[in-house]
Amino acid sequence: MAGTIEARLQALDIALPEAKPPVASYVPFIHMNGQLLISGQLPMQDGAIAVKGQLGGNVTLEDGQAAARLCALNIMAQAKLALGDLDRITQLLRLNGFVCAAPEFGDHPKVINGASDMFVEVFGDKGRHTRIAVGCASLPLNAAVEIDAVFAID
Repeated sequence: MAGTIEARLQALDIALPEAKPPVASYVPFIHMNGQLLISGQLPMQDGAIAVKGQLGGNVTLEDGQAAARLCALNIMAQAKLALGDLDRITQLLRLNGFVCAAPEFGDHPKVINGASDMFVEVFGDKGRHTRIAVGCASLPLNAAVEIDAVFAID
């Protein structure tokens, strides 16, 4: 039987992707002391980076938000792999959002809202969180966005 979060994903017509292995020398997640830390997730879809480039350059705000949503889906996929059941999540504590951005771009928070809004959609109040949204010159594999997460778990 599907749990509450799985049922909400189905109701929202959201299918989680398969959790992907890390692209370098690190682990995708660590859980200890009641927390689950998820390594930075990229906007991967069907085995490739779906949104590449720079916000304020070749990537629109809307495409950046879509990239952030993909990062959120990949975070959820890693959490499911780590925990077996997303209902074990008691709270999303923090998102760290990184946006590859041109120097004059200033809408980093709006980009990361793509992920923040998705977590609230799926987890309700348990998806409300603290976060940062920062710009940087480049990200791994030329991704437009990268996001990591910290969850409280039972």
